Amino acid sequence: MKTYDFAVVGGGLVGSAIAYGLAKAGHRVAVLDEGDVAYRASRGNFGLVWVQGKGLEMPSYSQWSMSSASLWPSLSEELWDLTDVATQHQAPGGVHLCYSQREMDLRQADLTSLAKATGGQFDFAMLDHQQLREMIPEIGESVAGASWSRWDGHANPLYLLRGLHAGFLRCGGTFLPGSKVHRVHQRGDSFVIEREGERVQAERVVLAAGLGNRLLAPQVGLHAPLVPNRGEILVTERMRPLLNLPTTYLRQTGEGSILMGDSHEDVGFDEGTETPVLSHIAQRAVRALPALANTRIVRTWGALRVMTPDGYPLYQASLSHPGAFVACCHSGVTLAAAHAKRLAPWIAGDSLPSEIAPFTAERFDVQTVIPA
Repeated sequence: MKTYDFAVVGGGLVGSAIAYGLAKAGHRVAVLDEGDVAYRASRGNFGLVWVQGKGLEMPSYSQWSMSSASLWPSLSEELWDLTDVATQHQAPGGVHLCYSQREMDLRQADLTSLAKATGGQFDFAMLDHQQLREMIPEIGESVAGASWSRWDGHANPLYLLRGLHAGFLRCGGTFLPGSKVHRVHQRGDSFVIEREGERVQAERVVLAAGLGNRLLAPQVGLHAPLVPNRGEILVTERMRPLLNLPTTYLRQTGEGSILMGDSHEDVGFDEGTETPVLSHIAQRAVRALPALANTRIVRTWGALRVMTPDGYPLYQASLSHPGAFVACCHSGVTLAAAHAKRLAPWIAGDSLPSEIAPFTAERFDVQTVIPA
């Protein structure tokens, strides 16, 4: 049985970014991936590289996201140089649309609080309707204005995944598609990862299996209380340029189609779509961009986000099983650069990035106080 320096369980955006970072640093890395039957969030990802509004309750998440947004251009360039895969990353800034003065006021208050909590690192601007129209000439009359942040951008999540896989292989990584990993256990100074008909041995193991981490994490003394949350997306036919920057729930792709999305549904493991939800998404999109009213929808889909109880990431090293790590988040595109360039070095032995220190499972522990 061949032994690797690292085994990464899960070949989605999170696992692939970490594996790429480890392999690029010269480590012997194997990725064990369930394949396309997995609940692959990257297939349904909206593709935003987004910062504004993130971390209102935990400012370190905003700082972690800004760190990744800053590293995204170098990641995209690296992948192009290594693989000729263009991620279509653009960073023109992004806007969150508001439909009333009250929404504008609440948004400004939230982002002002976030800017203060990050020591001014996060910055933004509020745009009235006319200022927004100068950026997006097709904006609907009912849109009162928007918040804008220079930190925001977008990319193609499928090209990103393809680029990470190709870059990983070019750096000497081993990709092992197949069945789901069902057991991880420590044997001496290494780990044995088992799935149907196969066993892989590695000195260290990274659990990046999305919702599958719920069952795998306890096997190495970790806790991953994850739940699925469905998002649905509509895709239009290719159109003339309408959006030169992304919004929270509308963006135009490099090919010209427009993606509409941002539903949040607690429906278990159902990846389907529902007409009322799609209808709401479409109506909101037309309200923002009336030019979409007579556009044909060519595809719709649903996909499952990987959510912790508070929505923030989970990164942790096992104390009981040294060498085992867990990594979970629902922002696989935004955080891809940080995962490759900052999280992977920590897993390999560098110091812990200060921004992610709060993102352990202990924050979910609730102590019950019994009244005297």
